[in-house]
Amino acid sequence: MRRAMLALGITAALTTACSQTSQSAPTSTPPTSTTPITTTTPVQLPPDPQPTGAGPCPYLTNTFVADANGQRVSKVQISADKPHPACFFYALTGELQLTVRAYSGDPAVAKALVDKAAPVDTSNPATDEAGWQGGYQSTEGGAVYAVAKDGAAIIVTTNQKLTVKARTVAKQAIAALAL
Repeated sequence: MRRAMLALGITAALTTACSQTSQSAPTSTPPTSTTPITTTTPVQLPPDPQPTGAGPCPYLTNTFVADANGQRVSKVQISADKPHPACFFYALTGELQLTVRAYSGDPAVAKALVDKAAPVDTSNPATDEAGWQGGYQSTEGGAVYAVAKDGAAIIVTTNQKLTVKARTVAKQAIAALAL
């Protein structure tokens, strides 16, 4: 009985203390916002690759590119990008006929590079059974095929209007780089 009385006394004391502090607490609550706060940082894309020296392309042969794109290759230049340089293939006229950009790194950057080259809103969806996804489309100067998987991206631009030519080169680059 003594324990019961002690328990009732403690309960009463706590109830009184709680009711006193709750009465002195402010009654207004701060306004709440129903708009979700998003703190996404924009993806910082690396600069577009530029030719810095003579080829050859370390992952595509001139013969393959000539056959796939339908034009002979007069010269090849490569960029200084690491770990995979971009390759620039030129036609006999001296004009750029095909460019291949290979990126390895951050998956968000890979996806953003593909979306920049073949925007989701305007391009046709490109998917591969191996998990590569992106887009392809005809452009003012030819066509583009761009796909990403995990942290890798392959972007092929050609002066030819047929996107199948760019896709053929992209598949070969993916295989040659073992991406």
